Amino acid sequence: MRVLFLTQWFEPEPAFKGASFAAALIAEGMEVEVATAFPNYPGGKLYPGYRIKPYQRDRQWPFPVHRLPIWPSHDRSSIGRILNYASFFLSSLIFGLFTARRFDVIYVYHPPVTPALAAALFGAVHRRPFIVEIQDLWPDSVLASGMGGKAIPSILGKICDFVYRRAALVIAQSDGMKARLAERGVPPEKLHRLYNWSTYIPATPTEPPVAIDGWDDDAINFVYGGNLGQAQSLGFVVDAFIRARSANDKVRLHLFGHGIERDRLAQQIAADGSGHILLHGPVGRAKMDRIFDRADALVLHLNGESLYDITIPSKLQHYLSVGKPVLAGISGEAAGMLQESGAAIVCPPEDVDAMAAAIARIAALPEENRAEMSRQGRAFYDRNLAMERAVDETAGWLRAVAAPNR
Repeated sequence: MRVLFLTQWFEPEPAFKGASFAAALIAEGMEVEVATAFPNYPGGKLYPGYRIKPYQRDRQWPFPVHRLPIWPSHDRSSIGRILNYASFFLSSLIFGLFTARRFDVIYVYHPPVTPALAAALFGAVHRRPFIVEIQDLWPDSVLASGMGGKAIPSILGKICDFVYRRAALVIAQSDGMKARLAERGVPPEKLHRLYNWSTYIPATPTEPPVAIDGWDDDAINFVYGGNLGQAQSLGFVVDAFIRARSANDKVRLHLFGHGIERDRLAQQIAADGSGHILLHGPVGRAKMDRIFDRADALVLHLNGESLYDITIPSKLQHYLSVGKPVLAGISGEAAGMLQESGAAIVCPPEDVDAMAAAIARIAALPEENRAEMSRQGRAFYDRNLAMERAVDETAGWLRAVAAPNR
């Protein structure tokens, strides 16, 4: 069975469903090709070794990866973001019109919705079914990120409705998102829920600890790694650590990553001037995992938008799989999952006082209590969120959808 995996994000970008997902489908007996953009996320700049071309075959992987042109952008500019999404829509559409007949089924990873729109169009031309997996609910998440305007929600809503009508299946990453899609009119027989899994890879026994600038082994080190964006609202986390330090001056916060809020966070941290909050640059996925390994606790925060009550950020699965206590400012379904895991202290998002108290609680825990939280988190991940379970379900859906076409 021949599968086209269409996604705007793919390695070397910090893509959740990337090469490991494609390889897992191949292990299920499928022939997989990837169509993706030239890598530019999250900084909006092309990665070293790449330049925009009409087409490039990327030969780093043991399966075909087709690089398609895109307008690189990921900043506060609505125009830049629109050009980013629209350019990949156009290049995906052209690629699909020329190649879709080779495939039995198309699997589209969303966000954004624009590649799914391309698949809906070229799939109709070649009578090829497609499955769309939804990580962020559009247009809700677009508005929450600050890309507003009177016309945008209406236009995006119509695009989403068209895509959902054309899709053979619609996969949501949470039960809340699945329910919201049903309210929007997606037929129940099309809807499925698929939890994300983690891409964490444990260190080898001989791998030395990674060196980290400003790290203090005698401190209680909290680590955040990922996008420094509006959705994460990490300014509240910084304020909470400034407040928590008055109760325990051993707490440290390390922020790793890049994003549109980075400069604002740098100013906030410089104004604090304590040296207990450190802003590091982005690092590769493998190194970030080794940094997580050294942490005493990991930090997760999303802003108070109601949209995030039905969103489970992939960082949640990753943190649980690392096996560390989690400090979480989050609400809704994700908060419930973390509380059930036994690995986290959860407080409302954007609540500086509650988060400062949670920081103090984790810092005051004996080492054996933190170790027990770590053990419970990893056990919860293995029971409920492991990759093998999700890949089995995905492979079954692909076979069922492709069967009439083969």
